[in-house]
Amino acid sequence: MSTSAVEVSGEKVKAMWDKRLTEIFCDICIKEILKGNRPGTHFTKDGWLKIMTSFEKETGKAYS
Repeated sequence: MSTSAVEVSGEKVKAMWDKRLTEIFCDICIKEILKGNRPGTHFTKDGWLKIMTSFEKETGKAYS
C-alpha cells in the first residue's frame, strides 16, 4: 500500500492507497486517455479536473 500527502481541513495528512483505490484511479485515467485528455505525456488541465472529480464521486475521497 502506498501513501501520499493530502490536505484535509487545511492540514496535510497521509492518504492510504490500497489496491481498490489504485485500480479505480487507473481506470479513470485510462478513460480520460481514451477521451483524448492526454495528448502527449501529460494530462490536460481539463483531464486532471475530470480525474479528480470522477475519483471523488466513485470513492468519496477528495485528493488533490
